Amino acid sequence: MARLRRFCPVGYPVHAIQRGNNRADCFYSDHDKATYMCYLHEASTRYAVNVHAWVLMSNHVHLLLTPEEEEGISRLFQFIGRHYVRFFNKKYARTGTLWEGRFKSSLVQEEAYFLTCQRYIELNPVRANLVRHPADYRWSSYHTNAMGLNSKIISPHAVYLALGSNRLARFAAYRALFDDVMPEDVSRSIRFSIDKGVALGSEAFIERIEVESGQRARLMKTGPKGPRKK
Repeated sequence: MARLRRFCPVGYPVHAIQRGNNRADCFYSDHDKATYMCYLHEASTRYAVNVHAWVLMSNHVHLLLTPEEEEGISRLFQFIGRHYVRFFNKKYARTGTLWEGRFKSSLVQEEAYFLTCQRYIELNPVRANLVRHPADYRWSSYHTNAMGLNSKIISPHAVYLALGSNRLARFAAYRALFDDVMPEDVSRSIRFSIDKGVALGSEAFIERIEVESGQRARLMKTGPKGPRKK
């Protein structure tokens, strides 16, 4: 099944992922990760993209973003691609591409899936068996969203802010979301959406996106093929 054409409209949350070429590592050290985050901060400010959640793994990056300007997310990744790849290649005396093609993305319905997707991103190190709890992994937004670590990068979404009437209440409510194991079918839906570029949400949400964008936000179902004509 082919991927759909990327669609990242202003004001809609987008789950984005970028992998290292051939699944190779794109971070060798904490300094590499810190450098990437500096470029992410600069790009998100320059191109008016709100960053709600992030995680840096050894060979890929997950981001939850909302653009405030047209093409903001594409420009953000282009900026990081130019600057971080140049830094990485120079540091490790290498040439050629670092990323596996263009970034993948999926629109996320705010009401039903925003916090679920944010949890999915911050649970990445747990699913990879690197740590037992997201608080034990340094390179993610969990420390800001759940524990109040100051961040120049994170812009809290309205859905997250609605978790509590004040900061401490929000942190406690957000941490409580991680007490339950995320069902495998939910994780599978998120993985499928990001892999195929389809919207993550209800049928009504998908229909609204298709009307607003004038393009499909789901994959076409393929029926059974009849016998070949001889």
